[in-house]
Amino acid sequence: MFDFTQFWHAIGHQLSRPSGIRGRLLGHVMAYVNEQPNREAIQSLDIGPSDIILELGFGPGRAIETLVSKTPHGKVFGIDPSEEMVAQASRTNRRWIDSGRVRLMQGYFNVLPWQSGTIDKILAVNVVYFFHESGAELREARRLLKPGGEMAIYATDKSSMSQWKFAGPETHLLFDRDGLTSLIIRGGFGVDEFFIREIAFAYGVIGLIATLRKRSSAFEFADGKGSASHPSRENDDLSSGCH
Repeated sequence: MFDFTQFWHAIGHQLSRPSGIRGRLLGHVMAYVNEQPNREAIQSLDIGPSDIILELGFGPGRAIETLVSKTPHGKVFGIDPSEEMVAQASRTNRRWIDSGRVRLMQGYFNVLPWQSGTIDKILAVNVVYFFHESGAELREARRLLKPGGEMAIYATDKSSMSQWKFAGPETHLLFDRDGLTSLIIRGGFGVDEFFIREIAFAYGVIGLIATLRKRSSAFEFADGKGSASHPSRENDDLSSGCH
């Protein structure tokens, strides 16, 4: 007899880190499923033409294309734990990588290889399910943001996700508005630094978009979480390991 429980569990693991042929196919599915969440999350960011942008979990790389178009004088960085997604996104964005405007790398979100206070905007769509409950990934994201920098997080609401068998507790953290609020606060953001709004999608699916803005304050660097000296936007050496 076919073990459906094991099947859905395997899908959940693939979503967290796609690999092999299944991961390659899943990347094409993700490109379609994430199209509207990507669009909504990007629109929530006030992107400037010279911004330095980082995407956490870029998957097949479709959002990278949009971000490049919105920052013609900036750069777009990306990090994803999946070797397969790095390859797929690199093929999609080859012209921008070759021109030096995009740099993608394989890695994890709880230890990000960029200097503090060097990123203007961060995008994280459908990846928060794989964060640690401690908020470690958000603390890292906040460290990277310049004062006044913004981050957009998209997650499908728990009321919708709980109906999908692949989103089990072994592989996914699920969030309603209160749960996402708690994670963001554990990640070091103050209650005055973010807001969350709901979005209704087709078939009754409810999405959550959190827009976070690191406060602009001279006190940001008093606790050692940032650096008062930021490299210029022309500096390519924001990361020692990004190629």
